[in-house]
Amino acid sequence: MLSFAALTLRLGSTRCRGGRHNLATVVSGNKTSQLVRERLKEDLDKMRGQFPGFRPGLVVLQVGDRDDSNLYISMKLKAAAKIGINANHVRLPKTATEDEVLRRIVEVNENPEVHGLIVQLPLDSINPMDTEKVTNAVAPEKDVDGLTSINAGKLSRGDLRDCFIPCTPKGCMKLISQTGTSVAGKNAVVIGRSKIVGAPMHDLLLWSHATVTTCHSKTTDLAAQVGRADILVVGAGKAEMVKGEWLKEGAVVIDCGINHIPDNSKENGMRVVGDVHYPSAKEKAGFITPVPGGVGPMTVAMLMENTVQSAKRFLKTYQPGKWNISYTKLKPQKPQPSDTAIAHSFTPKTIGCLAREVGLFSEEVEHYGTTRAKVRLEALNRLKTQPDGKYLVVTGITPMPLGEGTTTTTLGLAQALGAHLHVNSFACVRQPSQGSNFGVKGGAVGGGYSQVIPMEEVSLHLTSDTQAVMAASSLVVDTINARVLSESTQSDKALFDWLVPLRDGHRKFSLSQLNRLKRLGIEKPETLKPEEIYRFIRLDIDPETKTLSGSVASEMMAVLALSTSLGDMTRRLARMVVAYSRKGKPVTTEDLGISGVLATLMRDAVKPSLMQTMEGTPVFVHTCPLSDIAQGNSSILADQIALKLVGPEGFVVTEAEGGAELGMEKFFDIKCRSSGLHPDVVVMVATVHGLKIHGGGPAVTAGSAMPKEYSAENLTLLENGCSHLKRQLENARAFGLPVVVAINTFSTDTDAELGLVCEQAKLAGALEAVPCSHWAEGGAGAVALGQAVQRAAEIPHQMNFLYDLEMPIDDKIRAIAKSMYGADDVELLPQAQQKVALFSKQGLGNLPICMAKTHLSLSHDPERKGVPTGFTLPIRDIHANLGAGFLYPLVGTTSVPPQSPAFSCFYDNDFSTESK
Repeated sequence: MLSFAALTLRLGSTRCRGGRHNLATVVSGNKTSQLVRERLKEDLDKMRGQFPGFRPGLVVLQVGDRDDSNLYISMKLKAAAKIGINANHVRLPKTATEDEVLRRIVEVNENPEVHGLIVQLPLDSINPMDTEKVTNAVAPEKDVDGLTSINAGKLSRGDLRDCFIPCTPKGCMKLISQTGTSVAGKNAVVIGRSKIVGAPMHDLLLWSHATVTTCHSKTTDLAAQVGRADILVVGAGKAEMVKGEWLKEGAVVIDCGINHIPDNSKENGMRVVGDVHYPSAKEKAGFITPVPGGVGPMTVAMLMENTVQSAKRFLKTYQPGKWNISYTKLKPQKPQPSDTAIAHSFTPKTIGCLAREVGLFSEEVEHYGTTRAKVRLEALNRLKTQPDGKYLVVTGITPMPLGEGTTTTTLGLAQALGAHLHVNSFACVRQPSQGSNFGVKGGAVGGGYSQVIPMEEVSLHLTSDTQAVMAASSLVVDTINARVLSESTQSDKALFDWLVPLRDGHRKFSLSQLNRLKRLGIEKPETLKPEEIYRFIRLDIDPETKTLSGSVASEMMAVLALSTSLGDMTRRLARMVVAYSRKGKPVTTEDLGISGVLATLMRDAVKPSLMQTMEGTPVFVHTCPLSDIAQGNSSILADQIALKLVGPEGFVVTEAEGGAELGMEKFFDIKCRSSGLHPDVVVMVATVHGLKIHGGGPAVTAGSAMPKEYSAENLTLLENGCSHLKRQLENARAFGLPVVVAINTFSTDTDAELGLVCEQAKLAGALEAVPCSHWAEGGAGAVALGQAVQRAAEIPHQMNFLYDLEMPIDDKIRAIAKSMYGADDVELLPQAQQKVALFSKQGLGNLPICMAKTHLSLSHDPERKGVPTGFTLPIRDIHANLGAGFLYPLVGTTSVPPQSPAFSCFYDNDFSTESK
């Protein structure tokens, strides 16, 4: 078979008479580039066979709107489309600044779906641009133009297999090889020393063992230099500067020039020529590239080849749907140190590193030091087409005062799934509230080898969400007080001038004021009548009805947790009722004119906070609504973003505070209604000593030592307590999902006790029951639980709500009390009856119910453990949290204040004096 060079010699050459040299063989870039494109298409077919749906991604970034740049970009995009590369053209306006260009480059660098990034030069901006800085901002592994200093440096050192070679020189080398000419030992001359053509061409020829001379504008006797060249590459940018008589007989001539010269025979009056005078050079050269149709098509073909090469490199470490994440290997110590000692024995990876590992872009992450960050909600918008992962909710039996370990189990399970079972996993937990993180429960961020680190950062301050809520609640109370005072001391005119100042003869109403006018039925604010002004400015707040700061803060935290976007949070804050007029009309924050500033105060708090577990798996720590007068779950936004990040094969483990009858019921009937998310599995946490308490064992009070009855085996007591587990499993199964029981083990638990709980759990309907030791071993102690959860998530299921929203208020309360608590009935005391009638009249009857009940018992009496029966649930009052979007009945005849410890759990902690 004839070689390409021999074939072109036969077809493209004509022998002249009289011993003259044959005409040069024309080396067609169009034909060679076509061969390259066909080979690349075959490569892409193989990629898609191995990785279905995969396509290499290419982005061309342009600044301005130059016609020549548009032409080149169009050629690149068409070539990419023909072979199956997903190419996108990103055009920034001429007004773009250097910072804007750099930010856009960073976005593309971090996008795993893009494998090649081209910055189209020149940068056509009215603002100063450092071209070197911009081109070097491209990630070297995506620099398919080969223009970054890193790729250029590798090329100059001869590391040709570990860099991207600039496309034009690479195409030139391909064309030289097509002639059949061996480069080794030849004299090569390169005219031009640009970073795009001349300099890299010199390096390529040198590392192919040619003797290379680079000529430029200062070179003397250029014709003599050209005359010694066996191989000549010209990229000077000067039309027809190299004459045929300069050439060495039979030389290989590669013309990289593209110039326009006048030609009246052409329709546009211009003709394209190269840097070599083609007619005379063809008479003397052995091989020559035409212009156009020579190097130009090869440049585009090499760009495609580099992009496919980049995609191949990416696929070497690519696992579909899997994060490229590093995990920390734990070495649990025995006896086990304190939680603080364990936490301080590990150095967490930087939060920027973790964010990149889970697929977040740097523009989506706001750093708070090196180990905490806020995730901007733009991430959710970017990922909106990504399928959600599997969704797990962790709940528990009714806890004793020290808790049953639902947070620790949530974190341990996430570590098991991620670090040990190698699936993407994200934990979503509540931010510690002051009542828990300064009390007997410690930091409330897990424990042992399953906790969030750094523990003191998450426990004491985190990212100021709580402070923002407290500031906003104080603003509400202060504004109410100021409004009451102003209305009692100022005339209508003075108050109107204060609320809507007259500027330049005009009054401008704010958005909240316009909304208030609309609610009052006033359609023409520019021509208000005196009686309309009176109605507008006089809220006539009854001071006895103003909401206390703590109640406002509680609802605001609930609003944060239930919001699905910044706009949703703003609307929820605006409709919060914080007082009533003397005529009984509700007064909202929008009526007070502060809904906008409340949203401003809380605009950062609505972003989930990213941290990590002991083993380096990601955690969102966000919001802390209480489980009594709020829903007791972490935020919807944290769950939504996490579900997108883990992908369809990953798992998000979220926590519902308190027992299943409380936090889990609110999770489904309130949180899931707001989010539209439907979980796949319920994980029920139980402990042996917790079940013994429910079986009739002695009570445990906050801060007290564990009674000795719980350290000795007592199967009778435990079996009695399993009736409580059975009841909670019935509660969980009422929502239609498979339930896995996680037995949070302690060193005093015996095999017989653990076996009994597993047996009773399965008899009560649990899909599986698994003892777990994640507190002592980290994720390794919850691997069996993780495997059980994976199996459960594959079971077809249909989630149910406990009640229909259109049911009457008292029927919804009754449904919860009977189904979840085991009450015989409910008793609405007179004030509660009045509220039912009022809220029904106001059109609030279709809101979900958030029961304000003790978390220490299935009943309303915290002393009644086990499975209380024969009781009627008293409802003494009902309040409306219109911002959060639920009604909360107050259960019981008296308020039960939260139990406070004698000393904070951080008493006598000298961490601040240590050099950490």
